[in-house]
Amino acid sequence: MTSFRPIVVSYCACALVALAVAGTETQAPARPSAASRLIGTWALVSYESSDTESQRYRGPKPIGLLIYDGTGHMAVQISPDRPRRRFTGPQAGVFTGPQPTPDEALDAISGYAAYFGTYTVDERAQTVTHQRVGNINPSGLGDFVRRYEFPTEDRLVLVPQERTDLRAVRLTWERLK
Repeated sequence: MTSFRPIVVSYCACALVALAVAGTETQAPARPSAASRLIGTWALVSYESSDTESQRYRGPKPIGLLIYDGTGHMAVQISPDRPRRRFTGPQAGVFTGPQPTPDEALDAISGYAAYFGTYTVDERAQTVTHQRVGNINPSGLGDFVRRYEFPTEDRLVLVPQERTDLRAVRLTWERLK
């Protein structure tokens, strides 16, 4: 019986080594979750819309920043690429410049998007929901669902899901380093 003990031990050792090696070869590196891939600061690369009114207000190449942090907070601002009138009204006490006339105020916010809040990711549906708690548009609070895709490691595409009027909107963002 003692002659079998070294053989059994060596077979067991070989089997354990083979399993360990096989396990490391078959394990693919873990792909980061979509939620972790979103975290960072993104610059607007393109704003595509079939809505001619939106194109008129935003101009041919609006600029913007989108921020997702690791605690579930987000903020976005998109500024139109078109001439905007400077304010010419009277100076205000706490305001750091002239007050806008009603027409200047309307022009200043037309085409400008800005909101902040929290976000959640649904990886199965490939959507990110922005829970907007502050918005330049007082009627624009609440949930805003966007389908996401990552065409490259440093590119993010967001498509609003609320647009059911067939006016396609597609925003492409690039990660800032």
